[in-house]
Amino acid sequence: MSDDKIINKTMDWDLRYRENDTPWEEGEAAPPLVEFLEKNSVHGKVLVPGCGFGHDVRLLASQGAIAIGMDISKFAIEKAHSFLKLNNEDYILADYFASPKNLSNEFDWVFEHTCFCAIDPSQRDKYISSTHKILKNNGKLLAIFFTHTENNGKPPHQIESNEIDILFKSKFKTLKIITPNKFHEGRKGNEQLRLMEKI
Repeated sequence: MSDDKIINKTMDWDLRYRENDTPWEEGEAAPPLVEFLEKNSVHGKVLVPGCGFGHDVRLLASQGAIAIGMDISKFAIEKAHSFLKLNNEDYILADYFASPKNLSNEFDWVFEHTCFCAIDPSQRDKYISSTHKILKNNGKLLAIFFTHTENNGKPPHQIESNEIDILFKSKFKTLKIITPNKFHEGRKGNEQLRLMEKI
């Protein structure tokens, strides 16, 4: 898919970034990821879908991973590229549901934070299939899910723990479920961190 087609498809996301209508943009890496990395390593090649300005990407790269951020918003990717590159991080403009064929079975990890909750719930099966496709055999998905948010039909869309079990069970097995002790203001008790493995 050409850059122009992606941009046209995502004009609303670009507009939100350009108008600073980005409540998900906290200016730093996700605290639950910071907490996880204090006791665990994420190594090899990592993809961060819906990376926005790339805060999580840069944190993962600083820990030694080869971190690739992907976003459908040209504005977000341009902003991510504007930060000083210090480690093994990079960014690509792409649609996660139509990710390039050369990314199949390419990644050791996917780190998920604000992409799954942003898509319409009707697209969740497609998201899971895309994640399964790009991970290597036994690749890991580290995901922060919003389990308690206002259910008003707009992102972030919540998902309950048992729904996660049902949706992912055919393609992933859960290794750990963690209630984060570190979180952005207002998110205490609203997030669940899961470590899953491709099957």
